[in-house]
Amino acid sequence: MTAPIAFGSAEPHVPETAFGKWFLQTNTWTVHVLDRALNDLETLIPQRLASYPVVADVGCGFGRSLGRLNSRFQPQRLIAMDIDPEMLAATARENADLAAKTEFICCSSSNILLDDNSVDLLFCHQTFHHLIDQEQAIREFFRVLKPGGILLFAESTRRYIHSWIIRLLFRHPMDVQKTAPEYLTLVRSAGFAVADESISYPYLWWSREDLGMMEKLLGLKPSNDREETLINLIATKPHI
Repeated sequence: MTAPIAFGSAEPHVPETAFGKWFLQTNTWTVHVLDRALNDLETLIPQRLASYPVVADVGCGFGRSLGRLNSRFQPQRLIAMDIDPEMLAATARENADLAAKTEFICCSSSNILLDDNSVDLLFCHQTFHHLIDQEQAIREFFRVLKPGGILLFAESTRRYIHSWIIRLLFRHPMDVQKTAPEYLTLVRSAGFAVADESISYPYLWWSREDLGMMEKLLGLKPSNDREETLINLIATKPHI
């Protein structure tokens, strides 16, 4: 499927399909994609703090993550960002109980409307493969994080995004998709420090072209010699 590029919200972007918008509001997304990513990412954080004063979610979608980020990381200020004003409005409605501490910003990840060194924890979950200018976006992530701040990065790789089922149901900028090693290189090249023990390569059922059926029905274990479909990592902005 060729992805049309929409010009709006100040930056070009690839709009999500109707199916994609529906899926982001399902229990499957919340439990098997979002919660599993957060559970994994938390185990990868070096020297985890009890709280992070400013937490930002870049590409918040329909806002299922905000309550979870609030309870896990205890921020004083919570920032929700998305390029899609419809999704951002839905996020505000879904998280009305957090209105006192939450800001909602409509912006592109390659042009984040936040000050330099203003965020303690930046959450980027299944957002990066939607971005057209990934190199500029990772530079923006580095810019807005405080020295010592951390990036929670959970991403689907080219192997998954180029699979037939994803091509059928969703839209993405296909020419910018990266392998897991390429994403790791991109993050490190922006100036982030990423320890080997802060990287994970989950191979979840929903990230496989057969949705895990070969293993579930026939007991065929996935090969260790495979191209990874997911990468989770914690990146730290060094103190200068």
